[in-house]
Amino acid sequence: MTSYTGIDDLTVSLNDKVLSVTLNRPDSLNSLTEDMLNALADAVDWAADDPNVSVVRLGGAGRGFCSGAGISAEDQAAQASSPEVDAVLVAANRAVRSLVASPKPVVAVVHGAAAGVGVSLALAGDVVLASENSFFLLAFTKIALMPDGGATALVAAAIGRIRAMRMALLAERLSATEAAEYGLVSAVYPPEGLEAGVAAVIDTLVSGPAVALAKTKQAINAATLTELDAAIGRETEGQGVLIKSRDFIEGTKAFQQRRTPTFTDV
Repeated sequence: MTSYTGIDDLTVSLNDKVLSVTLNRPDSLNSLTEDMLNALADAVDWAADDPNVSVVRLGGAGRGFCSGAGISAEDQAAQASSPEVDAVLVAANRAVRSLVASPKPVVAVVHGAAAGVGVSLALAGDVVLASENSFFLLAFTKIALMPDGGATALVAAAIGRIRAMRMALLAERLSATEAAEYGLVSAVYPPEGLEAGVAAVIDTLVSGPAVALAKTKQAINAATLTELDAAIGRETEGQGVLIKSRDFIEGTKAFQQRRTPTFTDV
């Protein structure tokens, strides 16, 4: 049996055939680091071949699901000292691919904020269950970046081009109710009823036919996420340009200083 140990910022546990993976950096609304994302991918990859795992449950600790890749001064300093400036993006792409490719059903449980690449992680799940207090936000353009982690494919596949464009270009919050109406999430529950709803869905999946579930997941993803790999490639290329721009420097400084950015690149 595979040993699931996790790391300080990502807790992993296996109980009753459910592998629970929890983003555990609540002080920053579970902002993501390279280590967290690689540990997430490792756990999902191990679970793929583990007969003791029937379902993967992905959630976040504290007040929200995930605020995306960290853009605090501390996070930016850590990324700048990395051998690869885009190491977090590479790890995020790996985690998304692992979640989508896993033969085990992935249930994403969203409360509070799901922002940036946190949206990608949630939508890489097969069943996305949300609390009424949750919201989804692609705020990349506020700091002069573009959506990544496969978001340009995952969001558009779920809600269509026009709605995806609105989320991405205008960086508007999408409430849980709107997300359900658009088809971005599978179901929405009152905060006090979220865990019961999640448990019911997971029980159904755990007791279901494992091979049929895996084949069904594979077929639907093959039909609807044909552009995922190409999207990740385009995002990685585009983000590599944007992250070196003056507008990105200005956008992150403005975010940290809580002011409106002044973009100048053309």
